[in-house]
Amino acid sequence: MIKDTNWRPLPAFLTIASSKIEGLGIFAVKDIPQDTDLGITHVFDTRFPDNYIRLPLGAFINHHEIPNCKAVFADKDAEVGELKHIRMITSKPIAKGEEITVKYVINKLENPNWELEYEATQ
Repeated sequence: MIKDTNWRPLPAFLTIASSKIEGLGIFAVKDIPQDTDLGITHVFDTRFPDNYIRLPLGAFINHHEIPNCKAVFADKDAEVGELKHIRMITSKPIAKGEEITVKYVINKLENPNWELEYEATQ
């Protein structure tokens, strides 16, 4: 029997869908106000590349040079307690259907000019 829990891999107001940026991305299923905490994207662990393991939210966030979210490094979580991690906070209002993006702070892009092609398709 599966026990009901409050944990979800993504907040109910986000979903994974096909992205014009790269593969799959995270999208808003409702309007999201500025300064909304979307949750934890990465947890510090030296056994992983870049010393962080990606959680579901972090696994599908795509890079953009003009992002609508910011990555915030933290050492504590209100529910979990002491935990070195990265959180995602909206830096502007996000409309229903809009892709959630961040300017990567861990991974480096192989092709920093990819956005020229992306912007032309919008």
